[in-house]
Amino acid sequence: MRCPQCGERDTRVVDSRDLDETATIRRRRECAVCSLRFTTYERIEAARLVIVKRDGTRQEFDRDKLISGLRKALTRRPVSATAAEQAGDEIEAALRAEGMTEVPSQRVGQLAMAKLRELDQIAYIRFASVYQSFDDLEDLKREVDSLYAQWSPKEGAR
Repeated sequence: MRCPQCGERDTRVVDSRDLDETATIRRRRECAVCSLRFTTYERIEAARLVIVKRDGTRQEFDRDKLISGLRKALTRRPVSATAAEQAGDEIEAALRAEGMTEVPSQRVGQLAMAKLRELDQIAYIRFASVYQSFDDLEDLKREVDSLYAQWSPKEGAR
């Protein structure tokens, strides 16, 4: 590791700590030449995940884009502020656990809809109406009826 002040390669680690449940290591280093102390972070570099769109184009997986879509669906719904981030993390973990480097965009959509269905039924319908491109009110009604058939009055609105 080069010193950010003098560029010297000879630095020593003064302190190491695990962050984020060992996903990241924080290291305090000291330059042997100028004695500057600085911090570095080490993270595991995950394999690239490529999304194959419906038209055949490929795009690198963008966690922020996924979370943005989930947030829009969850807007003004009674769920925690971090629900979209947590759902995005879980969806990304599920995709990576499948072990494929290329994933169809439909798979991402299916996982997002399943996660929203667990979190909030109205958010699910919002997302599904855009994602599935309902052609008319009959398609939307069918989806709402399907949800309603699974809904239990004891659970209330999740």
